[in-house]
Amino acid sequence: MDFAFEPVIVALAGGFFPSLAWLWFWRREDREHPEPRYLIALAFLGGMLTVACVIPLQKAVAPLIPTTTLLFTVWSAIEEVCKYLSARITVLWRRDDDEPIDPVIYMIATALGFAALENTLFLLSPLAGNSLRQTIITGDLRFVGATLLHVLSSSIIGCALGIAFYKSRVAQFWWLIAGILSAIAVHSTFNYLILNVPEAYLVRTFSVVWISLIVVFAVLEYIKRIHPRS
Repeated sequence: MDFAFEPVIVALAGGFFPSLAWLWFWRREDREHPEPRYLIALAFLGGMLTVACVIPLQKAVAPLIPTTTLLFTVWSAIEEVCKYLSARITVLWRRDDDEPIDPVIYMIATALGFAALENTLFLLSPLAGNSLRQTIITGDLRFVGATLLHVLSSSIIGCALGIAFYKSRVAQFWWLIAGILSAIAVHSTFNYLILNVPEAYLVRTFSVVWISLIVVFAVLEYIKRIHPRS
């Protein structure tokens, strides 16, 4: 193999393997009535393609934002809105989206597709410098932190859609708005902590994501018990 291709291959493996592993894990939450694999794949692919839309938008707004904290908040908003629109365009309008837990699974699949390509691009930089130690550190942090952050923020939107699944159109709209705003708040707060917490305390920062995911699991159990009113 040509050495020039090795960084790309390793970055692809490091970016996609964690996302695929997490996708397998989250699909088990819907094992009683699993979604079609081709739709999960379509949502995952849609999340990947969303990166190509998000990056130019983030670059375009960067010169207009006066502070770093506000900039990362705006960037978080762009990512969350674009991930939702991707899921809406690819899968959320289909008849297979027929149970309250389905939008949660589709939003997570979209988030993992987004994280897979984003992590791959992120890993290419340290890999290109042949810094194995930095690559391992970066890969670990992206695996336990950034990847799960995307899962967490998108699952919040999915949970909002799931809770409102059998409600009126108006209620569904407001639940969606609440879900998106909550996802942006979680995402931007995490980014703020990353910017301001010393490196020695990053594990504590990532633990916030893990604790939040425990809450998501509890909400998922509630959503699984939601049924249409007679």
